[in-house]
Amino acid sequence: MTIHDNTNKKNLQLLIQLRWLAVGGQVVTVLIVHYWLGIALPLMPMAAVILFLIGLNVVSLLRHHNQSEVTNTELLLELLLELLLDVAALTVQLYLSGGASNPFISLFLLQVILGAVLLEAWSTWALVIITSGCFIWLMTSYREIAMPHTRGPDLFNLHIQGMFICFVLAASLLVLFITRIQCNLRARDAQSAEKDHIVRMGLLASGAAHELGTPLSTVSVILSDWQRMPVFQADPEIVEELTEMLGQLDRCKAIVSGILTSSGATRGEGTVRTTVNAFIDGLVEEWRAGRPAITFKYTNDFKPNVPIVSDTALKQVIFNVFDNAWEASPQWIGVAVGRRGDDLVIAVSDAGPGFDKEMLAEFGKPYRSRKNRPGSGLGLFLVVNVLRKLGGTVTPTNSKDGGASVVLQLPLASLSPGGFDGS
Repeated sequence: MTIHDNTNKKNLQLLIQLRWLAVGGQVVTVLIVHYWLGIALPLMPMAAVILFLIGLNVVSLLRHHNQSEVTNTELLLELLLELLLDVAALTVQLYLSGGASNPFISLFLLQVILGAVLLEAWSTWALVIITSGCFIWLMTSYREIAMPHTRGPDLFNLHIQGMFICFVLAASLLVLFITRIQCNLRARDAQSAEKDHIVRMGLLASGAAHELGTPLSTVSVILSDWQRMPVFQADPEIVEELTEMLGQLDRCKAIVSGILTSSGATRGEGTVRTTVNAFIDGLVEEWRAGRPAITFKYTNDFKPNVPIVSDTALKQVIFNVFDNAWEASPQWIGVAVGRRGDDLVIAVSDAGPGFDKEMLAEFGKPYRSRKNRPGSGLGLFLVVNVLRKLGGTVTPTNSKDGGASVVLQLPLASLSPGGFDGS
């Protein structure tokens, strides 16, 4: 599963809104110039350009109607293509209405500025070169406007008025849309910062919980031994206090287990050189040791074995997926390990109720869970984010025969001794 946000889609919607305004503005301008000012314009060709812009907007709206997210690559290509089509439409309209002498020729800057905000540097410079080329072409190639004789003396004033209208229009649109684009970008940055904060808190919580688990278990064993010793059994008051202490310890252990289960976080402690099969076999054995009653179907078909650098981070991530499957299906879990090209693939299956549609649609987002307890949903969120940072993916599916499956796919390069950063 690849993580995206909806900022890109919002920016595409802003571009569509801007094009609607451009369509309306062109219609009004053509009508005023042709019928009110009495300057003859080629109405049919100019109307065809306007219809082209309307069709472009309709296609864009239909394409993104059911698309919840837009990736950065799609955004870059689509925005660049649509801005180039806008530039082409503006060039044709200017060609039909006087070329470079048309006061609205400075609207080319609007496309360039939008490209500078939304696109990468090379794309913006491409727009600069293309619009400059269109400007130069319009200086020599254009359809001359047949000015009425009554307009001859005040032609210069009319041109200045057109420049003023173009300036006000471009400035207003830039302020309106750049402000809204910046709001979208700030919202995306705030959401990203919140996710990073949740990840850090999850890592801290699970690290602390993992460290507390061993001493709590040790104290629990000691108190249980004391409870059976005759010297303490002879005193009912001490027996009662020991029972109370054991009860409180069990509560602490339950809290620690809940933190580990809900956070699924990583600690980023020291790395260990091992191999893929040794790493997977070891963590499976460790996880099964605490759950002997469960039916655990484990197959490892990873070949050929390769050296990797393991980290507690990655182990806890896989443990979290195991824990979620175990909660959904306490009696049976299936784990299949294999290789897909240069990727390690771990498929974890269960016989539970499966994911509902809402969960699949929002898989990996924080606080998306059917569990009615604080912190629910952070585990899978952290799994997705840790895998994403390692260049991997997490894919949830529902099985046809019931149950669910979560597939972790991780590039071996990110686990190699030179490629793992433990972050």
